[in-house]
Amino acid sequence: QVQLVESGGGLVQAGDSLRLSCAASGRAVSTYNMGWFRQAPGKEREFVAAIRWSGGTVYNVDAVKGRFTISRDNAKNTVYLQMNSLKPEDTAVYICTSGRGVGLNMGDYDYWGQGTQVTVSS
Repeated sequence: QVQLVESGGGLVQAGDSLRLSCAASGRAVSTYNMGWFRQAPGKEREFVAAIRWSGGTVYNVDAVKGRFTISRDNAKNTVYLQMNSLKPEDTAVYICTSGRGVGLNMGDYDYWGQGTQVTVSS
């Protein structure tokens, strides 16, 4: 079992930056792939980015267009999402996920956090 706790969300203005963190705990968590999804009101949950336990990354290019960077610190069992040049359309609950697989679909992951709200004002 893996527990995920997100932090770092907040209210920012368009063009600002935020860094989200997700602290993982549980057995062998450093060997799990980790990622971020987001869900805006009235919309389906959307893949944002993922990082393999070895460090390889996958991005939803259409959603982040080079503005977001995912990274991890295995010593701290923490994954980060650096978000730059934020836009109002980035407003959503950002949810950390983890699992043995990695991909663009929710079914590729096994564990989910509660999410952290990011609101970008224009």
